[in-house]
Amino acid sequence: MRNFSVYNPTRLHFGSGQLSRLSEEIPPGSRVFALHGGAGILQSGLWDEVQRSLPDVSLSRFGAVEANPQYDTLLRAVSQASKERCDFILSIGGDALIHAGKFLAAALCHSGDPLQLLCGAPIRAALPLGCVLSLPLGSALGNTQGLVSHAERQQKLPFASPLLHPRFAILDTRPHLDWPARQLAQATVEAFDHALSHYLPATPADPLQARYAESLLLTLIETGPAAQANPDAEDARASLLWCVLQTRQGPLGYGMPRDRSARLIGQQLGALYHLTAAQSLALILPALLGEYREIRRDRLLQYAERVWQLRDGSAAQRSAWTTPLPPPQNCSADSAWQPA
Repeated sequence: MRNFSVYNPTRLHFGSGQLSRLSEEIPPGSRVFALHGGAGILQSGLWDEVQRSLPDVSLSRFGAVEANPQYDTLLRAVSQASKERCDFILSIGGDALIHAGKFLAAALCHSGDPLQLLCGAPIRAALPLGCVLSLPLGSALGNTQGLVSHAERQQKLPFASPLLHPRFAILDTRPHLDWPARQLAQATVEAFDHALSHYLPATPADPLQARYAESLLLTLIETGPAAQANPDAEDARASLLWCVLQTRQGPLGYGMPRDRSARLIGQQLGALYHLTAAQSLALILPALLGEYREIRRDRLLQYAERVWQLRDGSAAQRSAWTTPLPPPQNCSADSAWQPA
């Protein structure tokens, strides 16, 4: 196991009714700029609850952020937030909105061209950022990195700074909030990839991390379909969300290498074809596991036995069984592919 240091200043509020904690986290008198995606938070009543939870702040809203946040879109948000002299960013949604919030937090304190921040310019100041997770995705909650898609360059451009840690994150698990079954499916796929990305490179010298990854994979196999089958069941959704967060924020990756091949290939597909991370991973991961059949043979056999209970047949047969079938050929950016 490698040496590691851990620091995560993001305060997490998890569970039913935790949205009421917003007023504890944002100072009275703040000028809050809220980012979200489509109309889901308006239809579900989430936006109304946010407003009720913040009676003593000035609250404005920008609701056009894409699943892959586009640079040109975020420039419009920067212009609006600057005109309204906002001093606090609130991201409402999943990872895409957190990435967008991090960019705004930095861009509103940057005196030059915001594109400089995506080309290596140091981030010397940032507005405070808070998050309300309305989707069961959250790898960006507890880190300092962000990604923004640049259409002209056909790239996702990274940026990072210790100043971009979210101050807080609220994960309210109540059923009436905006958690469509499609998002639950995509969260399951992304979390599965996160767990595998640490599990595949593990060595026999890392038995605890391997067992931890296996427990997360088994839990995702159980809770993912259960939450999709009954999206109004709060207990099932809460269990899935907590498992998803453990693949991103928990100790799974402490001191461990990570195989990011599927994620990096997926980022390029997402930039070119506007796929979500889960859609690109669903396309790439089965093929990638097939390529690993020889170079990660022992780990795949362990995966077959401990995760899928595949103990019969030859080693070649068992390693082949761990490579799942690809999604249907007509799986498009608008399809709601779900794992079998």
